[in-house]
Amino acid sequence: MGFPLTTGRLRVRPWTVGDAEGALATYGTVDVTGWLTPAVDHIADRAAMRAVLHAWVEAQPNLQPPRGRWAIERRADAVVVGGLAIRLLPPYEEDLEISFQLRPDSWGNGYATEAARALIEWAFTQDVDELFAVAIPHNTRAIETAERLGMTWVGETDKYYGRVLQVYRIRPADLIEDPGNEEPGPAVVVS
Repeated sequence: MGFPLTTGRLRVRPWTVGDAEGALATYGTVDVTGWLTPAVDHIADRAAMRAVLHAWVEAQPNLQPPRGRWAIERRADAVVVGGLAIRLLPPYEEDLEISFQLRPDSWGNGYATEAARALIEWAFTQDVDELFAVAIPHNTRAIETAERLGMTWVGETDKYYGRVLQVYRIRPADLIEDPGNEEPGPAVVVS
């Protein structure tokens, strides 16, 4: 199984520099960046977003799977609705974090859950035995998404990114059936 990962409505694929407009709709708004860990400023314009995407594209081949950053693209119209990442949590030795971000006009459609589920399923084929998600305590969207994914709350900590965070974990045995998936079998299809 490799990229792109395809679900019923979405495609999870590597970023390209040409995704600047869709990426800016996500990472260019404080409604999204205000909740990110580590804390980051929103990206101000398309040129800055292209520079960030260029860095992500250049770094991707040097990251050992399952680490990386990917775009979430809606299959119906090829619009980039957000992004996903898997990276090492501080102190950057072994714990892997999955993160998901959506542009505000795509909130409430279940895209984060659908795309993250596909990425988690793929990550568990890469010799990974657990993934973590961290959320600022009042980030109800991230917390609810983690819970819909079948992630278990493991506590609150201030050891990551210099802020108090809620920590969730998922292991392969925790994967739950996608309630929106009417077809039996895996939710992920390689296209």
